[in-house]
Amino acid sequence: MNSIHNKLPSIKQLQCFLAVAEELNFRRAAERLCMTQPPLTRHIKCLEETLGCELFSRNTHEVHLTEVGLKLVEKATCLINEFTLFMHEIKNEKKHLRIGMTRTLNFDNISELGHKIKTLMSEGEIDIQHLTSSQLLHSLSKEHMDIVITGERSLHGEQDFEYHWLSREPLLLVIPSSHSGSLKEKVSLADVANLPLFWFSRNANPVFYDKCEKYFQRLPFLLQRRKEPDDSLMMLSSVARGKGMALMPRSMCTFNQEGLCYRELTDDAAQCLNIDVYAAIRKNETRDVVINGLNSLLGGEFAVPSQN
Repeated sequence: MNSIHNKLPSIKQLQCFLAVAEELNFRRAAERLCMTQPPLTRHIKCLEETLGCELFSRNTHEVHLTEVGLKLVEKATCLINEFTLFMHEIKNEKKHLRIGMTRTLNFDNISELGHKIKTLMSEGEIDIQHLTSSQLLHSLSKEHMDIVITGERSLHGEQDFEYHWLSREPLLLVIPSSHSGSLKEKVSLADVANLPLFWFSRNANPVFYDKCEKYFQRLPFLLQRRKEPDDSLMMLSSVARGKGMALMPRSMCTFNQEGLCYRELTDDAAQCLNIDVYAAIRKNETRDVVINGLNSLLGGEFAVPSQN
């Protein structure tokens, strides 16, 4: 038998057939496959033409499998399962690991986590990209990345992703060196309440924004806000000129300029104003290269710290 020249059903046609066979309803099957009804119907019609027989008996109210349709359910299920297993085997053979990291943090300056990332990078072929957390999670959902390291746990995609806590990155207060608060080793927001805070919009990072706002609302005074410039260097220059203050991840506080200083927050503020760093993978991930990569980042059991 020459399988190259024989006209055979496509995988897509068999997937469409099985969806209709299980739902016995074309509308529900189309919704399940995230497609409209007309293309689904065309796939079924093409499959029936290829096989030379009807697979469903239909009237205005009901859909039933024909005798041939019932036989095809078993065959098609077996074929799809075998092909799916084959795809998993191929993926497991691939040793190339694609990792995405949030560009909000400088992992070279986060000692323990940065060391684990460097160790992982030395163990095999790894592709690294630096993007925003939302871009990273989108790439993960599209299977363009295998592991992503994000700042805070996203409110979206909980049903698709598995999150593992890695570390907690403190925020430092960036203030003018001419301000009296710069004389203290640890500074509270009350110490610099006369300075407006350069701040971002909520849609940029809702989880982190809400985390900080929860603390701000507990303050006995109203914190002044000023829109954060897109260019961070422009913002830091404004701080150096006494135009305001900023909160930045410690790993990113590397820019030095006359008139600018970085200070740790007081303990009560530091426990609330921080960034929890997570590694995320797709749920039901089974590839050894991904699981081993995640274990390298975790370095054993990590307990999620309590939230204040």
